[in-house]
Amino acid sequence: MAVVVRLKRVGTRNTSCFRMVVMDKRMARDGRAIEEIGFHDPHSKVDRVNMERFEYWAGVGAQVSETCAAIVDRIRKGVDLKTIQRPVKPSKKQVAKAAAEAAAKAEAAAKAKAEAEAAAGTAEA
Repeated sequence: MAVVVRLKRVGTRNTSCFRMVVMDKRMARDGRAIEEIGFHDPHSKVDRVNMERFEYWAGVGAQVSETCAAIVDRIRKGVDLKTIQRPVKPSKKQVAKAAAEAAAKAEAAAKAKAEAEAAAGTAEA
């Protein structure tokens, strides 16, 4: 029997949370689990894992999903999910506005340089 540690979706629509479970690989995502060893709620940013049971199942050869491995690594490092700040990606409008401002600034600098050269040329003559 191939055993895997993965997340099982629970909760209602738009307010999902997940249980970290040990189950047969052939079972459905939300199917019957062998054992529930943890909990992950991305909305309230709560992670709980019974590390003793996780180590047991990993030790006997259970495959661990990438997401479960990331959660366990985060818990081992002592990083709280609430403290993680994700970088804010600027919108397309903000990018276009910044590009337009940079172009206008470069154009103004070029115009000022041309005027300074013209003024220096008239001063020499």
